[in-house]
Amino acid sequence: MKRQRLKIVVRGAVQGVGFRPFVYRLATELDLKGWVINSAQGVFLEIEGAPDATAEFARRLHTNKPTRAIIQSCESSHLETVGYKEFEIRESTDAGGKTALILPDIAPCADCLSEMIDPRDRRFRYPFTNCTNCGPRFSIIEALPYDRTNTSMKQFAMCADCEREYRDPADRRFHAEPIACPRCGPQLQYWDSLGKSLANSEAALQQAFDEIRAGKIVALKGVGGFQLLVDARNADAVRLLRARKHRQEKPFAVMFPSIEQIHAQCEVSALEERLLVSPEAPIVLLRKSTTGSQSSAAAPGNPNLGVMLPSSPLHHLLLRQLNFPVVATSGNLSEEPICIDESEAIERLRGIADGLLVHNRPIVRHVDDSILRVLHGREMMLRRARGYAPLPVTLERSLPAILAVGAHLKNSVALSVGRNVFVSQHIGDLATRQAYDAFTQSAADLPRLYDAEPELIAHDLHPEYLSTKHALQQPARAVAVQHHWAHIASCMAENEIEPPLLGVAWDGTGYGVDGTTWGGEFFLVEKNSCRRVAHFRTFRLPGGDAAVREPRRSSLGMLYEIFGEELCERKEWRAHFLAGEVKTLRRMLTRAVNSPLTSSVGRLFDGVAALAGLRSHSTFEGQAAMELEFAVDCATTESYPFLLKLGSPLVIDWEPALRALLDDRNQQVPTGQIAARFHNMLAEVIVALARHCGQTRVALSGGCFQNRYLTERVIDELSAVGFQPFWPQRIPPNDGGISLGQIYLATSPLRELT
Repeated sequence: MKRQRLKIVVRGAVQGVGFRPFVYRLATELDLKGWVINSAQGVFLEIEGAPDATAEFARRLHTNKPTRAIIQSCESSHLETVGYKEFEIRESTDAGGKTALILPDIAPCADCLSEMIDPRDRRFRYPFTNCTNCGPRFSIIEALPYDRTNTSMKQFAMCADCEREYRDPADRRFHAEPIACPRCGPQLQYWDSLGKSLANSEAALQQAFDEIRAGKIVALKGVGGFQLLVDARNADAVRLLRARKHRQEKPFAVMFPSIEQIHAQCEVSALEERLLVSPEAPIVLLRKSTTGSQSSAAAPGNPNLGVMLPSSPLHHLLLRQLNFPVVATSGNLSEEPICIDESEAIERLRGIADGLLVHNRPIVRHVDDSILRVLHGREMMLRRARGYAPLPVTLERSLPAILAVGAHLKNSVALSVGRNVFVSQHIGDLATRQAYDAFTQSAADLPRLYDAEPELIAHDLHPEYLSTKHALQQPARAVAVQHHWAHIASCMAENEIEPPLLGVAWDGTGYGVDGTTWGGEFFLVEKNSCRRVAHFRTFRLPGGDAAVREPRRSSLGMLYEIFGEELCERKEWRAHFLAGEVKTLRRMLTRAVNSPLTSSVGRLFDGVAALAGLRSHSTFEGQAAMELEFAVDCATTESYPFLLKLGSPLVIDWEPALRALLDDRNQQVPTGQIAARFHNMLAEVIVALARHCGQTRVALSGGCFQNRYLTERVIDELSAVGFQPFWPQRIPPNDGGISLGQIYLATSPLRELT
């Protein structure tokens, strides 16, 4: 009988998803001989047999692949037959360049969960159960290819039963690299706040149950780092966590035992439910139900609640026994990265946690929970980490090895390898030594994993960003990319759109090419050029960065821009400032001392929130803007007026809007109408600029577009008059997406703004 031999190279997310076992079973079923291996580039295999069988194999390789597998390319070539006698899984190789995709950490599958609650199963109540379809991946991998010896599981020698499952092609744990059981795998301990071990295994889990029920704060070592858990129903316990964590009002996420309990507390759409129960198991922002009884302490003054379901076997066991929701927040002090090591947790969480539920499986890198919301019928990523990172964005063109170090806030780093751009997990704000250390580790981690020597290192234009300073200290050639242009480029890369288009970048702050603080920018992007075609009228921020924490300062800067020295005769500031404060701040404004100019829409939001009487001081970033969004009366269709002042660039003058807003306040117009008119004006500004520039396609990016009301209104109004809007979905619109934009522009002729 005629035989043929086929060599196949599969690239993509094909390691850690049971791809080799799938290939083995498929080849065996079709009576094909040969072999399959993991390599640093993907999965390599050879099959030999009847031509119709090899053709069927090639077809089913795509149609029957494991659910979590992503095939980016599949190259095949015919070779001379060699007479293979069997089909085998061979030892992996790390030869050649590393291009295989690393899978994110995946929530436990239904089969593993069933075993955990079955008293007859040997993994009954075992908190580290996994198989080829689920379990830790990115948080445990140390090197490519993805094999047990290259993970933090290498210290756990498999027992005879696990070894048998690992070698059995019919078992779903066939070559499941993190395989473990109670006899040979990681174990739990419960420690007091000083690190003294109080209980082991099941007793440790029971002690954690008891402490949480009693209103205590428990630090749990999860898949990608520590979380702080407390009974979400207990307002006093939640307030204590806020006090200890130095997190006054910023919302906490809440983990529920079941989707049914979430439905009882929140409004849940079909798409939101699909996200919640997905293997990625992210935090999803939902609207609180008016009939729910959930304590408001988790998200005070907020109509939304960040909710999630258990994301690991340990969480499932804990929540199943508690049967009530718990606050589940990052194990850190505010502005610090999460702890990943027990000794580190003892030091950094001392004074916060009453006890620690720990285990002895090392975490290689910190991975926070991802956060999404549904916006205009699509998911939008707000924080990209567990479940999603480090899957790549694939570009149309191949790039040299470029490392991008991102921004100062909501930092992420990225690395290009060919057409793939690997964006790291969320790192956070580089405001503390611990955060900066996590950043430098991540900036070294991606190139090491992919054995890449960056030719270029892309960074923000701001000279004082720690990420910029780090880039300038590296041996690779540094390339500066303007912050807001990077926002638009990130949106273009993700949506696979090319010029021409109009880019709208609105956020809080970003260093402009003219040395001022940008944040309300419009870019006309053409085939060979990009120019700042318009921006909002600038105003001064008295105290600079202090204005981010005090929206009243933005309002004062806006009032001064309009009224100048007549400011003190106005009454609008009196509710927010003492007379002596205004005297000092007015001197700063008149002398332009520590009062940078800004075109920021984020600071406009702050100023309007203060003038509308909503908030003069913020306890976390974006709080005033969020409260202005929450206040919107959706029945209000009117908007405030604005002017377009022709020039190069064109200036959007918000003075008519501010004067109308002040009149509304004097006439005691409801705050909800004021908030709606301001939002509606912003949407009309974008439509007016799109018409002025004559570009059909409009890309929206920047932190302001996390605002659901604003973004949905902009999308609807643009679409209604024939424009095609694009906005971020898989990559955050906030500064978490900057690193992708930096890579996109690093070698592009469009990089320099004209």
